Amino acid sequence: MTHPTVHSANSANRTLAAKERTLHAIIDPLCGWCYAAAPLLDAAAKAGFTIKLHGGGMLTGPRRKQIDANWRDYVMPHDLRISELTGQPFGENYFDGLLRDTTIVLDSAPPIKAMLAVEAMGGDSLAYLHSVQRAHYRDGHCASDEGNLARLAAELGLDPIGFALHYAQGEDKLYEHIVESRALLNLIGAQGFPSMAIEANDGKITAINISRYYGQPELWVNDLRTQFTEPL
Repeated sequence: MTHPTVHSANSANRTLAAKERTLHAIIDPLCGWCYAAAPLLDAAAKAGFTIKLHGGGMLTGPRRKQIDANWRDYVMPHDLRISELTGQPFGENYFDGLLRDTTIVLDSAPPIKAMLAVEAMGGDSLAYLHSVQRAHYRDGHCASDEGNLARLAAELGLDPIGFALHYAQGEDKLYEHIVESRALLNLIGAQGFPSMAIEANDGKITAINISRYYGQPELWVNDLRTQFTEPL
């Protein structure tokens, strides 16, 4: 596992321009540290930054992982650290259910493809990603299971037939998306997930080291505003 709406500003911040900035987040739905970063992405969205998600395909193809005791022993210390650092919930159904089910194969392709289907339907892909993460880590509903992914899309109010159609037709788009996400990862000089970068109006992309912001969404937003907004 690797690490890794315009908000109404208060009067003290009204001297800052609300110029749109795009926050690129290179993530994977099966990356625990991406779950750790979920509050940061939510806070940035509420602060007026446009969030663009890029699924990196951490566990795809030959990198898919069948759950076994070694995997459980590997990820649990990370998960406990994430919970301690950020308060993100991990449930018993995850620790003692999903992580003990050796029939499960963890595959990043289905949730990324589902995320792209939600985006294509005009849905909120960030909200969908976070619902997938909560279902996986809190409730023990595997993020690679297509039935779970369809149910979560319906819970967000998306038409089930439309979602199924976009999902079924998304194979080519999925792998193009992963290749583009990996290219962006290389462009910003990053290696793991999550990695983030800000794109200014002129197209300039600046990488952001988020390691010190886990569990501190207010500090994160304050620093984003300080560094990436301009005086009127």
